[in-house]
Amino acid sequence: MPRFGLAWLLVGLLGLALGGCMQATLAPSSDASLTPRDRQLLAHAPYAQTTIPETFRRHLVDYSRREAPGTILVDTDARFLYLVLPGGKAIRYGVAVGEEAMAFSGVASVGRMAEWPDWIPTPEIQARLGPYPPRIPGGPANPLGARALYLYAGNKDTLYRIHGTNQPEYIGQAISSGCIRMTNEDVIDLFDRVKPGATVVVLAPNQHA
Repeated sequence: MPRFGLAWLLVGLLGLALGGCMQATLAPSSDASLTPRDRQLLAHAPYAQTTIPETFRRHLVDYSRREAPGTILVDTDARFLYLVLPGGKAIRYGVAVGEEAMAFSGVASVGRMAEWPDWIPTPEIQARLGPYPPRIPGGPANPLGARALYLYAGNKDTLYRIHGTNQPEYIGQAISSGCIRMTNEDVIDLFDRVKPGATVVVLAPNQHA
């Protein structure tokens, strides 16, 4: 096995071992339900498609934590996002998370949801990574990708998002500027299952699921 492939396999096995309460991987989850607009935009995405390692693909899994159905839980160390389902199950998605000292952790709620959202770079992002235009229209070249779930604490926007990406090769890594990235197909699937106001629990580093 190539060294790169072996490294991904070891990362995946480590993630499963650390997520001790998440036992059996039961089956791949169904394909995302893409709209005609989704298919049109993703058919001409200006980035190379990549093969996501099997560990970080969307799966139905056992789930033994106590979060209520409809809750989103993010295990930042294992690079997994869980959508809790009834009956002790969850859909597990692979994600990219924020670099150390930049990621959100704690409890929030989904305050707003948007399809193919515009991106307005924050002053901090402009200073650190810019310059960018003040607003970047939604589309496959937009860093927010196909969907965005805006995380709020109370009535205040935390400025953190769960969103798609135009860099799917980074799924499974800690690479983002604090937000939680998913493949566009996975964030579409999550978006279709989540309701506004849903609770989002983001575990801090070393606080495993």
